[in-house]
Amino acid sequence: MKLLVTGGAGFIGSNFIHYWLKNHPKDEIVNLDKLTYAGNLENLKDVENNENYKFILSDILNIDVIEPLVRDCDVIVHFAAESHVDRSIADAGEFVRTNVLGTQILLQAAKDHGKRFHHVSTDEVFGALELGSKEKFNEDTPYNPTSPYAASKAASDHLVRSYFHTHQLDITISNCSNNFGPYQFPEKLLPLAITNLLAGKKVPVYGDGLYVRDWLYVDDHCRAIDLILEKGKIGETYCLGGMTKDINNLAVIKKVLKILGQAESMIEFVKDRPGHDRRYAVDCSKAKKDFGYQPEHDFDTDLEKTVKWYQANQGWWQKIKSGEYQEYYKRQYGT
Repeated sequence: MKLLVTGGAGFIGSNFIHYWLKNHPKDEIVNLDKLTYAGNLENLKDVENNENYKFILSDILNIDVIEPLVRDCDVIVHFAAESHVDRSIADAGEFVRTNVLGTQILLQAAKDHGKRFHHVSTDEVFGALELGSKEKFNEDTPYNPTSPYAASKAASDHLVRSYFHTHQLDITISNCSNNFGPYQFPEKLLPLAITNLLAGKKVPVYGDGLYVRDWLYVDDHCRAIDLILEKGKIGETYCLGGMTKDINNLAVIKKVLKILGQAESMIEFVKDRPGHDRRYAVDCSKAKKDFGYQPEHDFDTDLEKTVKWYQANQGWWQKIKSGEYQEYYKRQYGT
């Protein structure tokens, strides 16, 4: 099988490529990535010479590039997206272009060539749950996005479903909770906290820090997508979450501090961001029922493993924080 993976130089996309080449060594992967600030080919250093892996530098908005790539693949796994809520609040334009129009261009090419399309989305399309409630998001939860990022992903989800209902395109969608693990760009909560502490800096925590998230280790997410491609029902959506019970951001940061042996005085409370969702939680019952998905990774164990990865790969994140990683791409690709 030949997979076209969009956004494969990003955090989840690069972990998926590692996972797929390890577990399906006879398959081919074409990684299409624009190499925005969040794309980093160092994430894929150890597979760049794999004969079954190929990198293409391009934007998913470039129809001339997309068309032949889609024609020549069997399956599209669509990760490419602008995903940082804070950036969407500052400027939503790029989120609409990439997440909505880019997805539509890929869908049209998939329709024209009759290709299988898996769309990777987020639980943030559902809005927020009440703090302290037992409610969880599921596939029937009404959409209620509260940030421009979430709204752009909600729009892309609707487009994907429309191509199933209107054009009978073979699609599936997954709405995942907060991922964590290696290669995550250090603007998100966990890698920002870890890398700041390793650099002797304080950890910024929004508001009171009592924002609850469902944490999904990235390997569990990759395995779930594999199961969806193999056993998922065409036209269906699957919610994917982790093993964590409700845990707030402040408690997560305190766990990181404990792993690194640092004091809670390293926490710095900062002004909250607008429209900050209080709580996310995900019910994975449908994925378990349809194809036996169940997260295997324990949050505390894999949080410690993630912290140790950033400790062992300081050169990786230091190049990102200094901007050196982008200078390399400019020299090599003229980006």
